[in-house]
Amino acid sequence: MVARIPAPQEYVGVFLFFGLFGALAFRLAQAQVARDPSLSAWLWIAAAAFAGYVVSDFVSGLVHWTFDTWGSNDSFIVGKAFIHHFRMHHFDPKDITRHGFVATNGNNCLATLPALAAALFIPLEAPWASAAVAFVVSLCLGVFMTNQFHKWAHADAVGPFVAFLQASGLALGREHHDIHHRAPFDTHYCITTGWLNRPLMAIGFFRGMERLISRITGAVPRRDDLRDPER
Repeated sequence: MVARIPAPQEYVGVFLFFGLFGALAFRLAQAQVARDPSLSAWLWIAAAAFAGYVVSDFVSGLVHWTFDTWGSNDSFIVGKAFIHHFRMHHFDPKDITRHGFVATNGNNCLATLPALAAALFIPLEAPWASAAVAFVVSLCLGVFMTNQFHKWAHADAVGPFVAFLQASGLALGREHHDIHHRAPFDTHYCITTGWLNRPLMAIGFFRGMERLISRITGAVPRRDDLRDPER
């Protein structure tokens, strides 16, 4: 397959993401220095940012599981727009490595814009506000980077900095993600860092969700996942 050409809104999404992300980070740092530059205050902000990054891994897993498990290429709206790409990835894992930066990350940038825009209205004078903004900024950073981390996990070679991120666990590692690509592709859905894959497996989170949804709706999980999406 050839590299996908980004849609115009994806370019807009990337531009707005960096603008809003930069504005929020600057606003947060400026307000915190003015109000409480103590080490303990910055540690609370760091803890909130860490929590946001962890949640981004959960979000990546929830979205990945949803489009891998339910619906088909013919599903209304989401079929061609989302499900097709997730299912096609199982048959051609290297496809993601052929996309440019905007095609890889544009849609995720668009997904973060409502949260980033809402965070601009958080009054930083409130004692809880800096932690809340740090959480949102870090969460959105993780969501933005998810597809890029995923792409690097499939790359034949990466640079030293990316290799460091993967080795340290700050980005999805190749060996860790390889587990997901073993049929029937029903585990290790989290693809930002992969930190939550083992805990979610240990508590049976996704299998429990599947049983609940099947009981309520009668839908069969992964009914079409092993069918070649090009056929």
